Amino acid sequence: MKKAIQYLLKGLAILLPIIVTIALAQWLLVTIETWLRPIWIALLSEDYYFPGLAFISFILLAVLIGFSTRWGFMNSLWALPGKLMDKMPLLNSLYGTVNDVFEMMSGKNFAEESVVMVTMPGGELKLIGIVTKKSGISGDKLSEALDDDHVAVFLPMSYNVGGYMVMVPRSCIEPLDMSPADALQLTISGGLGKKKIRERE
Repeated sequence: MKKAIQYLLKGLAILLPIIVTIALAQWLLVTIETWLRPIWIALLSEDYYFPGLAFISFILLAVLIGFSTRWGFMNSLWALPGKLMDKMPLLNSLYGTVNDVFEMMSGKNFAEESVVMVTMPGGELKLIGIVTKKSGISGDKLSEALDDDHVAVFLPMSYNVGGYMVMVPRSCIEPLDMSPADALQLTISGGLGKKKIRERE
C-alpha cells in the first residue's frame, strides 16, 4: 500500500504540472477566441472564418503594438489605458499589481546584476533577492531615501505570492548570473526547481 501511494504521488508530480499548464494555455486560447471571433465574423462572415484566426490576429496585433512603441507618440498612446486604470479606485491596485508582476518577470527596468545573494547583516543567513532600486536616481522617492551605499532588494517568498523589500548595504549582496524570472521561479518553488545558479566570475 505504501509503495502504491508513493507511485501515485510521483505520477501526480509528473502529470499535474502538465495538466495545469495545458489548462491555462487552453483558457487563454478560448478567452482570446471568444473575444475576437465575433469581430472577425462581422468582417469576413461565417463562411471565411476559421478556428485559430482570432489567436493569430491577436499575436500579430501584439507584434504590431510592440513595433509601434518605437515612436514616442504611439508609446504614450498605448500607455494611456494603463494610466486611466491607475486612477480608478478599484482597478488601480489590481492593474498595478499585474503590471508589476509582468514587468518583473520580463526583467523590465532591472539593472545588470539585479539578481543577488543577500547575506543578512549580523548573521550568516543568505537569501536570493532582486535589486529593485539603487540610490542616486533623481525624482524617485525610494532611491532618494536610500543611503549611497544601500540598495533596495525584493526577497520573494516560497510557495506564496508575496515577499519583503529590504534595504541593505552593497557589501551584503553578491551578484548571481540569473534572470529575474529564473530567480523568482527558483525561490517560489522553494529550491525544488531545476534552475541552476551560476555565480558571476
